[in-house]
Amino acid sequence: MAAHHFEVVRSGDCALRVAVQGDGPLVLMVHGWPESWYSWRHQMEPIARAGYTAAAIDVRGYGGSDRPHPVEAYAMAHMVGDLQAVADQLGGGRAILIGHDWGAPIVWNSALVDPRRFTAVAGLSIPHMGRGKEPFISLAKKLFTDQGRFFYMAYFQDEGPAEAECEADVRGALRRIYYSISGDAPDGSWPMNKKHGDPLLLGLVDPDPFPGWMTPADLDYFVGEFERSGFRGPFNRYRNFERDFAWSEPFKDRQIEQPALFISGTRDMGTRMGGPDWDSRMKLQYRDLRGVHMLDGCGHWTQQERPQEVNRLLLDWLSGL
Repeated sequence: MAAHHFEVVRSGDCALRVAVQGDGPLVLMVHGWPESWYSWRHQMEPIARAGYTAAAIDVRGYGGSDRPHPVEAYAMAHMVGDLQAVADQLGGGRAILIGHDWGAPIVWNSALVDPRRFTAVAGLSIPHMGRGKEPFISLAKKLFTDQGRFFYMAYFQDEGPAEAECEADVRGALRRIYYSISGDAPDGSWPMNKKHGDPLLLGLVDPDPFPGWMTPADLDYFVGEFERSGFRGPFNRYRNFERDFAWSEPFKDRQIEQPALFISGTRDMGTRMGGPDWDSRMKLQYRDLRGVHMLDGCGHWTQQERPQEVNRLLLDWLSGL
């Protein structure tokens, strides 16, 4: 079938680049940090062949999308608005959503607040746990930084240091980040004994060779995207916890009502951050959760590490909608 092409979608003052392949109901895929539309490269053609328009967005701040400077431009309200704009332009006002890492909270929240546009939703790696009693960053600071311990999201809060560290050696930074929380990395590859004030990359291993699920050409693509876009936009998403918490107040008691799916790996640090009972608490947030699938030995980069298994689960779920 024809390869993907790129479309440009306007969302307010922001232009968004979207990779598109196939024809049919819109399946919109949303990546996380630090990734790109390209993290869905293994899903595009199988979903298109199944009779859908497969679309993978460059989230604002990444790749070929615009990179507004203000922190507040990356609030969840704008992220939801971006998906609404894509659904309207490419899907006739409707879309099925799939998100990974930060893309998962973005699609969970989009489905929560706009069930008319977003008819079904799947999340990878990060479960939907509801609103909570305080912004997540406040809790993280109590558990980590107030105790003198390093926590990466707290490190990202100050504008500048994280950007400078990662942009000094984009390839080295990405290699270390991707490997350290993959299923191939041994326990302890994401160090837990760092002190508050330590840099992000301290203690992260640069593997040689890199695991086969990311080829040299794949890494080259990601490196090129971040050398072009920088890291400010990606880090700005982490600087909106308080703003997002206030925005979500009207929806605090609402469940996701659309058909939903969750996929993660047994070695995914992001999922385990939800606590030992994350799965039972997650299930309370849905009316129609049609599967919770944990891939044995899979790390954080779910759809890249295990594309065949993820594609099978996604296509089975899509066929039942």
